[in-house]
Amino acid sequence: MTSPDENVILLHGLIRSDRSMRKLEKALAKEGYRVFNVSYESTRNNVETLAEQAIGPALADCPVGQKVNFVTHSLGGILVRQYLKHHDIDNLGRVVMLGPPNKGSEVIDKLRDLPVLRFFHGEAGVELGTGATSLPNRLGQADFDLGVIAGTRSINLFLSTLIPGVDDGKVSVENTRLEGMRDHLEMEVTHTFMMRNNKVIDQVIHYLKTGKFRRQAPS
Repeated sequence: MTSPDENVILLHGLIRSDRSMRKLEKALAKEGYRVFNVSYESTRNNVETLAEQAIGPALADCPVGQKVNFVTHSLGGILVRQYLKHHDIDNLGRVVMLGPPNKGSEVIDKLRDLPVLRFFHGEAGVELGTGATSLPNRLGQADFDLGVIAGTRSINLFLSTLIPGVDDGKVSVENTRLEGMRDHLEMEVTHTFMMRNNKVIDQVIHYLKTGKFRRQAPS
């Protein structure tokens, strides 16, 4: 059981709410973490504004002097990178990102000019392209303790045709990687449901406790 002086801030992905992270929230609470499952309106603002709106108040709710960890899904990971580029967080612990578009997503590149993309994904979604000047690629490397889990299974075959290499239906495995990360793990899960997968949740907890993902012993 984890000491009760550790906090975990959960940040969901694009077009989601805190409901998508509730299974993870319950599992972390059972392990003894104080959990703040943040809901933010992901399609209403750009990444910079969303990061300030979602993360600042959550940090203010954490008891002073206690360790603060983050677990994020998709866009939530970019919010953390955006926030940390401009703010120092006292007692920052570990960060686990699930399916983060750390180098952007080719889906955004290919569909950017369609009005429906901005309508459904908002300004933040449109910012997640793969170009050298796209927001994810301007945020720099990780200078914090980061573990990344990438999905390798897709349930959206159309979007997967737009993405080179192995992908989770929204983001390629390669584009989840970020220079400076401590560990990276590929799992046979989809982008849409990875945060609810029991094996993924077990890996999240293992990383928060040890700073690395669990690997099977060599056979």
